[in-house]
Amino acid sequence: MVKDDKHSTRALVDENRKEYNISENLFLFITNFQNEVHNTAIEYHRKLREKDIKKSELDDIEGIGQKKKELLLKEFKTIENIREADINDLLRLKGINLELAKKIKEKIK
Repeated sequence: MVKDDKHSTRALVDENRKEYNISENLFLFITNFQNEVHNTAIEYHRKLREKDIKKSELDDIEGIGQKKKELLLKEFKTIENIREADINDLLRLKGINLELAKKIKEKIK
């Protein structure tokens, strides 16, 4: 594939750089296929980045699922605030018992 100055496919060439003479419909099909592959790759990488961004130290604590993680972050806003909270602050949240509060404090020192 040969690209133009706007990075769009301009033509198809062989190994000797000789342009293939193909129908407009086939060229359009190839271009649409190329665009779809490109969009799929971009979306996949966005999801990977989004997942990395949402990952936190809370994910590694047994007993903390998505709902408790969201509850903790909604209440304390940041991991640093959770780190600074005392056990009694954690115990005020629904679903956080003494054992889990101790695990949280131990894991995010």
